[in-house]
Amino acid sequence: MQKIILSGCCGHMGRAVADICANDPEVEVAAGIDLLAQPMEGFPVFPSPAACNLEGDVLIDFSHPAALEGLLEFCAARRLPAVLATTGYSEEQLARIEAASREIPLFRSANMSIGVNVLVDLVRRAAALLGEDFDVEIEERHHRRKLDAPSGTALMLADAAAQALPYEAQYVYDRHSVRKPRDGREIGISSLRGGTIVGEHTVVFAGRDEVIEFRHHAASREVFAVGAVKAAKFLAGVGTTGLYNMSDLIAAQGK
Repeated sequence: MQKIILSGCCGHMGRAVADICANDPEVEVAAGIDLLAQPMEGFPVFPSPAACNLEGDVLIDFSHPAALEGLLEFCAARRLPAVLATTGYSEEQLARIEAASREIPLFRSANMSIGVNVLVDLVRRAAALLGEDFDVEIEERHHRRKLDAPSGTALMLADAAAQALPYEAQYVYDRHSVRKPRDGREIGISSLRGGTIVGEHTVVFAGRDEVIEFRHHAASREVFAVGAVKAAKFLAGVGTTGLYNMSDLIAAQGK
C-alpha cells in the first residue's frame, strides 16, 4: 500500500482526495499538511512541511502557489516524489519546478481530470487540421472562490492549439479595450466566475458558415481527486527523476 502525504488536506480538493484514498485499498493518507491544521479523520495534520515527521511514498499538493518552495525543499530532502496539482504558478515558480525535477520525480498538470487531458489532445489535432481557416476562442467557467483567471486549464488548451497552428498565436484576454476587428492570429480566452461551478471549458473553432465546439463539464471535484490519486500511483512507481504530466500517465495506462 502506498502512503500519501496530502498537502492542502483541509481544503475542498484535499478533502476530496482524502475521501478517494479512504475507499481505495491501494493507498492511504499517512499525513496531512495544512496551515489551518484542522483535525482530519484517519491521519494527523501538520501546519507546515517542516513540522511533518512521518514518512510517505509520494506527496499530493492541492494547496496554494505560495507553499511551493517549502514543499519542494521537503520533498528534495526526503527524495519524495510529488504530484503538484495546484494552479496559478508564476513563471519563476515553473522554472523552479523544472529545476527540482532534475533531483526528484515530479508530476504537474493544470488539470488532473483524465477527460480534460483527452480534450487537450483533441484540440491539438483539430487545430492542426483546421489551421488558418478557423478562429479559436476559449471560454472557462469556475466558482466564485477561484483566485486565478484565466484558469490553468484554459491556458493548457490554448497552448495545445497554439502548438499545432501554422502561425504564432497571440492570446487576447480582454476585448473590452480592443476597438478593432478580430485578428486571425488571435486565441481569445474569456473567464466567468460565479456560484459553485466546479469547472467548465469550451473551445470554439469558428470558420466560414460553420462552428466546431469541444466542451468539458466537471460535475464534481471528485474527477480531479481521482486523477491526482492515479498520478500519485504512477509517480510512486516511476523511480526516475523528471517532470511528468497527464500525457505520460495516459500513455502508461495504454500499455
